[in-house]
Parts: sequence; C-alpha cells; structure tokens
Amino acid sequence: QVQLVESGGGLVQPGGSLRLSCAASGFTLDHYAIGWFRQAPGKGREAVSSIGTSDDIINYADSVRGRFTISRDNAKNTVYLQMNSLKPEDTAVYYCGTPGPIATMDPLKYDYWGQGTQVTVSS
Repeated sequence: QVQLVESGGGLVQPGGSLRLSCAASGFTLDHYAIGWFRQAPGKGREAVSSIGTSDDIINYADSVRGRFTISRDNAKNTVYLQMNSLKPEDTAVYYCGTPGPIATMDPLKYDYWGQGTQVTVSS
C-alpha cells in the first residue's frame, strides 16, 4: 500500500527553522517525484516545492525561494523540506505528495498525499 507520512511540524518563533520529513512506504521513492504543498485555514492548497527523481528538477514557490530547501535521501526513502527564516504567513498544514515520476507544482496531477503536519509560526 502506497503511503506518505509527514513529520517535523510544530510551533516556532518568527525567524526560526524547522525540517519537515516525508517518509514513503509501499513503494521505492527514487522512482517518484515529490512535492510539498501547504494549506492555511480558509485558503486553497498552495504549492511550496517539488523535486524530481534525480534532483535535476527542483522548483520553489516565489514566497519561499531562498528560505526553504527541498532534498531527498533515497536510501532512507524520505524527502525533506528545510525551512529557515520562517514567517507568520508560513503557518499552515504542510502536505507531501507524489505525481508519479514527473515533477510538477500542479496539485491536480498528484495521485497520493500524506495526512499533513501542522506548522505554526508565532511569537
């Protein structure tokens, strides 16, 4: 059974950092692109970042470029999202998903999603 599980969320002060993890089970992650999305209360799901199967394609939303870094460790079947210089507007539930082998920032192309992890940036 294909499963994605996010972890690493929490409460952090503005300017702080968090590292989110997206652990895959039921399939080998190195054949799949992975994307991170977020959804704040009352808003739609927003693309944050995506990474291709061989790290050759990496995309970031303008709102996080230069602050967030996506990476993958295929040996651990896990994709990470390092988030630095966090702002209150980064507060949201963060989801990882896979669209198959082709990286994309279009959520409509994603087949599988995790359950999400809450990130709250507040003083």
